[in-house]
Amino acid sequence: MTRRAVGGGPAATGFPAAGTAGAGGTAGAGGAERAAQQSGVPAAPRPGPGAGAQRHQPWRAAFFALAAVAIIAGVAWALLDSRFFVVRTVEVTGTHLVTNAEARTAAGIQPGLPLIRVNGAAVARRVEQIQQVQSARVTRQWPDRVTISVTERTPALAVPSGSGYELIDKYGVAVESASRPPRGMPSLDLPAGSAPVSSLRGSPAVFAAAVVIHELPRHLARSVVSVQAPNASEVTLKLASGITIVWGGTDRPAAKAAELALLMRTHARTYDVSAPGTAVTGG
Repeated sequence: MTRRAVGGGPAATGFPAAGTAGAGGTAGAGGAERAAQQSGVPAAPRPGPGAGAQRHQPWRAAFFALAAVAIIAGVAWALLDSRFFVVRTVEVTGTHLVTNAEARTAAGIQPGLPLIRVNGAAVARRVEQIQQVQSARVTRQWPDRVTISVTERTPALAVPSGSGYELIDKYGVAVESASRPPRGMPSLDLPAGSAPVSSLRGSPAVFAAAVVIHELPRHLARSVVSVQAPNASEVTLKLASGITIVWGGTDRPAAKAAELALLMRTHARTYDVSAPGTAVTGG
């Protein structure tokens, strides 16, 4: 005999109705999947645990991109247009013949110029146009200083000019004028009717004469009073004692100095060491 439910509901069989949870009365996920498999209809995929984070990623990327642009724009403004990093001090070092004011004027750096806009190479070239300057190096020192380090030319030879002398460096550049050669500086003897001192700039003969004197043993270099150099391979030295040394070119200075030391024991008046191994004495 079959027992019917009150109110016309389904018959009570002692088992939960299809589609209902056995204990809590809610639909079970496993039951829904089994029902979907039995009916042939695929079940809708369940959202993974990172689905919410993925939805926020485009906004997060856009935020960081905008922040980066803002930082770059702020740095650019601070370096190029703000008053925080501008030139307030131009320091000059290494000058003796040139005044600091002269170097600053040649540099042409205007106060208030953004420090990032200082072209160090261009400034150095302008300073090097000063005749007494051999080289210049420019550095920026944050937040507001530029330093110009100057290397001045060093006089090596004294060239007669008018009633005095022009002191030239090894490149033939006139560094300063003097009434007479400084103590210990040889004079460069030029043939009569030679071109003006300004024509000596870049002369290989002048460079060779200066190099030869620099490479002489110290006691001998102090005795040189004049030097002749018609060309770079014919350098002749005159000592205070009247001795003449035909040195030749700048090659093999150590061998020439060693031979000269031996030959000078003969107390001759002329020594030719231009070709080591075949030295000649005279007088």
